[in-house]
Amino acid sequence: MKSIVQKTKIIILFLTFSLAFAQQRMKMPADVLFYMEINGQQLGKKINWQKFNPILQEVTKKGKGKEKASWTDYSKTGIKYDAPQYHYASFNDSVQVYSAHFIVDNKDKFQEFINSVKKDGLEVSTKRNYSYVNLDDDVFVAWNDRRAVLKMINYNKPFKDELAADSTVAVVDSAVAVAPDSASIEEPEKPFDYKEEINYLKDDIKYLKESIKDNNAEIQRIQKDIKYLEKHHEYPKEKKGATDENYSGDTIEVEPAPGPEEDREDLQIPEYDDFKKEMDSLKIEKFKVLKKLAEESFDQYFNSNLELDVPKEMTAFRDAGSDVFVYTDYGSLVNNGAYGKMMRQYEFGNLFNSVYNSNSSYNLYFDKDKVKLVNSYQHKNPEVQKSFSEIYKGKKNKKLARLINDKSIGYYAMNVDGSKYFDMMYALMKNAGDSGYQKETELIMETVKIVLDEKAIAKIAPGNGIFVLNELKSKTVEYTDYEYDDDYNEKEVKKTKEVVVPDFTFAFATENPGYWNRIFDLLATNKKTSKHFSRNGNLYTFKEDKETGFMDQLYFKVRDNIVYVMSSENGLEVKNQSDKSKIWMKESSKYPASGRFDIQKLLVGLEKEFKSTSERKMLDLVRKNVGEVNFKSESKGDKIETEINYSIKNASENSLMYFFDLFDEIYKLQETDKKQPVL
Repeated sequence: MKSIVQKTKIIILFLTFSLAFAQQRMKMPADVLFYMEINGQQLGKKINWQKFNPILQEVTKKGKGKEKASWTDYSKTGIKYDAPQYHYASFNDSVQVYSAHFIVDNKDKFQEFINSVKKDGLEVSTKRNYSYVNLDDDVFVAWNDRRAVLKMINYNKPFKDELAADSTVAVVDSAVAVAPDSASIEEPEKPFDYKEEINYLKDDIKYLKESIKDNNAEIQRIQKDIKYLEKHHEYPKEKKGATDENYSGDTIEVEPAPGPEEDREDLQIPEYDDFKKEMDSLKIEKFKVLKKLAEESFDQYFNSNLELDVPKEMTAFRDAGSDVFVYTDYGSLVNNGAYGKMMRQYEFGNLFNSVYNSNSSYNLYFDKDKVKLVNSYQHKNPEVQKSFSEIYKGKKNKKLARLINDKSIGYYAMNVDGSKYFDMMYALMKNAGDSGYQKETELIMETVKIVLDEKAIAKIAPGNGIFVLNELKSKTVEYTDYEYDDDYNEKEVKKTKEVVVPDFTFAFATENPGYWNRIFDLLATNKKTSKHFSRNGNLYTFKEDKETGFMDQLYFKVRDNIVYVMSSENGLEVKNQSDKSKIWMKESSKYPASGRFDIQKLLVGLEKEFKSTSERKMLDLVRKNVGEVNFKSESKGDKIETEINYSIKNASENSLMYFFDLFDEIYKLQETDKKQPVL
């Protein structure tokens, strides 16, 4: 009896482990640097398919060059749109993959949809627990009755470090270039060899065949050169006033320019045929590699329990109430790519890599009247992240907020602790890794912190500042242009044009106003700088000799412990401030960083930059629909959080459909402009 019980326990234990193994989640690749979740349950309610379908049909029709869309109702593709979707991208030196995971609610409908979008002649492959097909050379899709996976794969053969190779080549080239000069050797000029020249020109044709449609005219010219050289053994003598197309002597019969892609086989150029075969062979080999990579990934996924095992750090700042969540690993994106390799060639490259060694998460919300994006930034090194957070804990200054007004286009305000920048730089240096000068740099930073009084520096500019863009004005400026006659003689011409000039006020707080007054006094009294810098009471003016630029005059003033830099003398005048302005004023002094910009007002100021009728139509359309952007940023726990809001101004049912409606109007306007006859 005891034996039977023990055997039963073993069987149950074995089945438990087998079940756990069979239901194991698929682990995401270790080199994932982008992850996105789409909340289909919420987004599905916000999409108006009656509007969305015609847009998708038109886009896919244009993309494939067809008169009729391949699919009529994109709300019925067999994909469960009110379920979550998962997207991620992995990246390494040789393979880059973008993957998208969907839930299928109608397998037959999904396969029907796939058949409508895949290339003709491509057969669906059926495996034990899924089917798959390639939609293009680098796009693959696999599915069963529950899930579908789309993969876009790029593969590059691994290669050695080209930067080092390039450096070696450069050194060799330099040695070759210097040797003749140092030895004072003069090589005799070689006689002209027309046969060698013909070979060079044929090589040029071989290169031009790669983009034959765009280079027909150039090929025709080179063929003319070849015919001339074969007959005369030299290029035609240059005559005054002659052009490249005027040859002396007999008329040359020129081969017709190559036709389009489908007529290339008739060219009968052995070099091109060999090149084409080689390219076709490389494409086939690359496709085999891509197909193998896709199959391996599909096997791994469909042999799991069809759930992704997402690392917790990727979803640490995800809000379940957001419509879209995105995670990005900037550290891997920058440091593991070509940029990271390049920076590692320099002594201080690790410092820049240390700056980018961070993660960012985004929660996106499509609300009724606005789009909201919340970004959470976190450096991977806790010490560096702490130093960033300390910078965001500056004092508030309400005096600067008085510059905000109703008529302004926008503003950007900061209230940070300027004395903490040294700590941040020191933390970045320590986190830079094994750099050749890391110890020396750390010592320099320590010395600077000792020699320079951080509190004294903070008094000069504590970290409170604001930039207010009041309006955009138009200004006529003079500039010099050059015209040429038929003999290419240059003639200098004076012209005028309208340029957009920003009317702005930049101000920052100071606890040492005397320091700034002494700087401005020095500029106004120094022999060299006083030519452009002058003083009138407590107002200092910088002015260029000629009014040729859009910013040729600036005004400076120190008042009430604030330094002002203005584009006009009346930059300090307090303008109308409504209840809405007072809200902006409150936010500008509350948050470490905040701002707002009225895009509609900005486009009004840029109106003269749009010249043609079609450009002005586009401007009117965009200006009618664009809204206002505002943002605020602050330190929250172990992250820096920035909230960005974009308010919409049209009659769309929500902010998601606002973008589709705007895209639809822009598309229709462009199509109308194409159909208008040219008179």
